[in-house]
Amino acid sequence: MVATYGLSAGIQHNWVKPLEKNLYEIRSRVSNNQQRGLYFHVDGVHYVITHGFTKKTQKTPPREINHAKKLRDEYFANRKEQ
Repeated sequence: MVATYGLSAGIQHNWVKPLEKNLYEIRSRVSNNQQRGLYFHVDGVHYVITHGFTKKTQKTPPREINHAKKLRDEYFANRKEQ
């Protein structure tokens, strides 16, 4: 849905939640099973999904956020080296 309607529509419909600067959570829910994917913006229309997980609490677990931040930082560091 976000690919069709855009990021701002995703935020408006609670499909996407900004976590911090350039780090977002995309939400999927089927029945009581809440799946989440964390991603960041690269440039233009390019995004990178770092990983997905099953959410069991109201808050996004800090270890999941830290994992996504580490992958994001590694991605941009590797891009600068090339």
